[in-house]
Amino acid sequence: MPGTWWPRRPSQAGRKTRRPAGPRSPPQAWLHSDDMAGPLFDAVERARLSDLLDELGPGAPTLLAPWQARDIAAHLVLRERDYLAGPGLVLPGPWGRLAERRQRALALRDFTWLIATLRSGPPPGFFRLGWVRALPSLNEFFVHHEDVRRANGRDPRTHERAMDEALWRNVSSAPWFLTRRLRGAGLELAWAGTAQTVQARRGEPTARITGPPGELLLYLFGRQDAAHVEVSGPAAAVDAVRRARFGM
Repeated sequence: MPGTWWPRRPSQAGRKTRRPAGPRSPPQAWLHSDDMAGPLFDAVERARLSDLLDELGPGAPTLLAPWQARDIAAHLVLRERDYLAGPGLVLPGPWGRLAERRQRALALRDFTWLIATLRSGPPPGFFRLGWVRALPSLNEFFVHHEDVRRANGRDPRTHERAMDEALWRNVSSAPWFLTRRLRGAGLELAWAGTAQTVQARRGEPTARITGPPGELLLYLFGRQDAAHVEVSGPAAAVDAVRRARFGM
């Protein structure tokens, strides 16, 4: 494809291989970035999602029905490796239609190859920048990991404090954008069990969504039915929040 770079296929692509049970650790090369101190949790989510996709297989359901596991894998590979169609994942019109066509084509490729490509980490360039990995890429891998987990009967996870703090930073970074379609109410987000809050939308009456950072992130990205949160406040504000369409 023009404008596209694909890594070589694994030599045993298409052959189902037996792997040791239990999660594998992400490659150490992706745990840190040269331009940011501390661990970058996109690498952890990438590795765990790759393990889960490998475990469940290409036809596993997701929260984004009719998408299956193969579609999630194709979407994530296209996002990082198709420099021409990738922008169409967020741009409407011809760009969006190009991304849809190329994602459908990718989803038909060998699932083992898709997982291996995803697991190999971000390619050189934009997606290796520290801030990209810490913000949009962590959001992308965390949310799509939960899209697969929750649709296959997995319960919410308990995260280490550093991971929760990374997710809370992302929740707090631009909640106004993900809640921009909310009308008739203000909105406050609260990290359950702490005093930390952030105002997502100004307005009266004001509702509050309380939960762990990862669950708040799921809610903001439109997974309201799957997110384990509490929505409180005046009835009119709560109704407005429950009617609103959140996300990109």
